Amino acid sequence: MRKKRNYKRDHKPDFKFGSVAAGRFISYLMYDGKKLTAQKVFNDAMETVHKIAKQEPLAVFEKALENASPLVEVSTRRVGGANYQVPREVRPERKFMLATRWIIQAARTKKGKPMADRLAEEILAASKNEGAAIKKKQDTHRIAEANRAFAHFAR
Repeated sequence: MRKKRNYKRDHKPDFKFGSVAAGRFISYLMYDGKKLTAQKVFNDAMETVHKIAKQEPLAVFEKALENASPLVEVSTRRVGGANYQVPREVRPERKFMLATRWIIQAARTKKGKPMADRLAEEILAASKNEGAAIKKKQDTHRIAEANRAFAHFAR
């Protein structure tokens, strides 16, 4: 039986910012199908970013995504009864997904503030190359660097 083909999806842009990245980010932020709630959290976070950074919030958001995107990651490969962590370059779609996931996860792990404020803090931190999402990226790069000797196992 043939493997199911995974088609490229057409992502709709966010209606306020007109950005496909913002629309996708909101979809990842969403819980239990509550898109309006996710949009409100994202828009409030962008307003907070605009107040604090005094810059265009979408530019800060895109800078944060760019800074949090990993260049390499490791994938497990079984060779001759042993499992090796093989470093690989990350595809652009996966870069976006990982950066988004790490920023949202970092915002969710903080407690004591509304989600919009936590998300705004994490986006600002990531745009300055700081914060938990950037630490996660650096850890991923460190693991890939440590396993560079197994790079020849990559397909």
